[in-house]
Amino acid sequence: MNQDLSIVNLVLHASPVVQVVIAGLLLLSLASWTVIFTKLIGLGKVQRRNAHFEQTFWSGTSLSDLYRSASTMPDLGPMARVFASGMREFINLRDKRHDAASQLDGARRAMRASLQRELDALEGSIGFLASVGSVSPYVGLFGTVWGIMHAFVGLSNLQQVTLATVAPGIAEALVATAIGLFAAIPAVVGYNRFARQVDRTAIQLESFIEEFSNILQRNMQSATQPSVEHLPSQPHP
Repeated sequence: MNQDLSIVNLVLHASPVVQVVIAGLLLLSLASWTVIFTKLIGLGKVQRRNAHFEQTFWSGTSLSDLYRSASTMPDLGPMARVFASGMREFINLRDKRHDAASQLDGARRAMRASLQRELDALEGSIGFLASVGSVSPYVGLFGTVWGIMHAFVGLSNLQQVTLATVAPGIAEALVATAIGLFAAIPAVVGYNRFARQVDRTAIQLESFIEEFSNILQRNMQSATQPSVEHLPSQPHP
């Protein structure tokens, strides 16, 4: 009963299969924490850049200046890139003398395509967290089942079995389940949080596309040759 049942000692004396399972789970946990910290930093930058661009967009800045800035500075954020793609297509179609409906439709399609690319980039690596969160408990359970089987096989050779002889083998096996949960829980929490952030960003970009499309439509209706030099002075809703 005086055996050392610390986590480290249990892992060191576990069967090779259980040790491999534990090592794999620890690597998954390390990878998921790397993704979590990377996404925390990355999505935080996206939100700040979108907020800054949206504030500039509704400040009455010249659209030509805003387009020039968004085209030459790709690190402005997803909203700036969506805006730049829409303006680029709108200007190209206008220069080619397309009708107003074609100009607006082309700008909207360009922004939709840019939106999808931005969302694909934002969702990158999030699926890995979902996989870790769903698979890790079962991998840990496999290690536990294997460890218990190994322990009972060893006990079958003993004449007398007591709690002192059973406890170490069972404890070694249960460590795998504990580490599986240790890897899965942060991954699930991170996935849920990042998925909500990506959804909010998608809604924000969708709203921007609709608002910018309405601005372009009003400009085209107000003049024979549409001018998109300045935004209306109305504040953002």
